Amino acid sequence: ATKASTAVTTDMSKRTVPTKLEEGEMPLNTYSNKAPFKAKVRSVEKITGPKATGETCHIIIETEGKIPFWEGQSYGVIPPGTKINSKGKEVPHGTRLYSIASSRYGDDFDGQTASLCVRRAVYVDPETGKEDPAKKGLCSNFLCDATPGTEISMTGPTGKVLLLPADANAPLICVATGTGIAPFRSFWRRCFIENVPSYKFTGLFWLFMGVANSDAKLYDEELQAIAKAYPGQFRLDYALSREQNNRKGGKMYIQDKVEEYADEIFDLLDNGAHMYFCGLKGMMPGIQDMLERVAKEKGLNYEEWVEGLKHKNQWHVEVY
Repeated sequence: ATKASTAVTTDMSKRTVPTKLEEGEMPLNTYSNKAPFKAKVRSVEKITGPKATGETCHIIIETEGKIPFWEGQSYGVIPPGTKINSKGKEVPHGTRLYSIASSRYGDDFDGQTASLCVRRAVYVDPETGKEDPAKKGLCSNFLCDATPGTEISMTGPTGKVLLLPADANAPLICVATGTGIAPFRSFWRRCFIENVPSYKFTGLFWLFMGVANSDAKLYDEELQAIAKAYPGQFRLDYALSREQNNRKGGKMYIQDKVEEYADEIFDLLDNGAHMYFCGLKGMMPGIQDMLERVAKEKGLNYEEWVEGLKHKNQWHVEVY
């Protein structure tokens, strides 16, 4: 039998949470580079299959509730060790930002942990086609190689771009590629899995997820369980670039999948939906070109249309 995953739940009963975390202002920059928070790793679990492009890990961090955050925010992680800066001085490594993948209550629903979704950054030499370990991503490999009890220096929380709307009835259209799914996991857990008396989600949650193939899907068992439990409120659409073709016969990228539903999405946005984008910044040009084309077909000026959505705070982009 396989060990139960710490990264997914298929139990759709609403969890009781310590609602004290609903009180007060949104936390921001509680800890800085000069005075980081020292947390400990509880667990690291590889959550991609053998044929995935790259390896992604779900990391649960014990915070003891001392670095609280809201859904959609990020933590900074300072990898251990030092580097020599341009002036020849030995200095600590810089901070790397990671979107938090758990709700404010954490994966045990007690407010004592927070989770990150991290892909190992590896460098493949274009000449030899082999990985060069000297050029691998320092922080992502530190996190994915961490063992229970590993100390981790954290800053933050930061960010106010990807917050959930105050209106719990507003439709949420979430567009993710790869580990960009992290903030949306925090959203869907708050919307569907937690019993938060002051936040009862009644809208539509529509997730578009772009990855290379089925083995690269993240948290899929949990998403399927939500889709089954809330068929009227939750929609899930995958763009699997190496397994599916778009309407023109090319690879199915995230913008192609979103385009299939463009009419519905434009209507939802007209009616107050919020649209979120998270993932590698390379995802945005293709999405923007597609939306611009659709807007033009609808007789809209794309720039003005997006400006209008931004003005009403319905447009949320966090790419890296």
